[in-house]
Amino acid sequence: AMGMVAGLRDARSLPRAAFLDRVTAAVGRLGTTRPTAVNLHWALRRMSDVARRTRGDAGAVWERLRAEATQIWEDDRAMCRSIGEAGQALLPDGANVLTHCNAGALATGGIGTALAPIYLAHEAGRQVHVYVDETRPVLQGARLTAWELQQSGVPVTIITDSMSGYAMQRGLVDAVIVGADRIARNG
Repeated sequence: AMGMVAGLRDARSLPRAAFLDRVTAAVGRLGTTRPTAVNLHWALRRMSDVARRTRGDAGAVWERLRAEATQIWEDDRAMCRSIGEAGQALLPDGANVLTHCNAGALATGGIGTALAPIYLAHEAGRQVHVYVDETRPVLQGARLTAWELQQSGVPVTIITDSMSGYAMQRGLVDAVIVGADRIARNG
């Protein structure tokens, strides 16, 4: 949503129809960046719908899009914090956590979804160590999750995806937290 707002900033003086064409182009272009990301496509649809429903010239539509993107960001920050508060209670002092994929601050508007419990446990003074799967084929874990955790001072060890089973079999893992676009109501 924020990417759309930034990308449309210079189009605010266009006629409304041309601006809405740029909205459609932005949705298409941004949507190809992560074709499997459910939340990305949800946000792009929401922004497109807001643009089409908003009355007024391109400048007014852009201002409404900026407000909508800010609301999405605020909602996501609150949701991430709530996930962290619920999940951090499951991570005792000394926990070794295995993660897969990236669902931290770089992937969300807040402190992350899957990483939020780890951040809040660490913030509460608990010693938490994280085994980060590399997450093939794009290496989101090795490139993003590990970096985020290191920046926050959380001890981290990067492992290959194929080492996860071994680490669990050896009793090195107390909890597993994974990134997922959607979870069924039954968990």
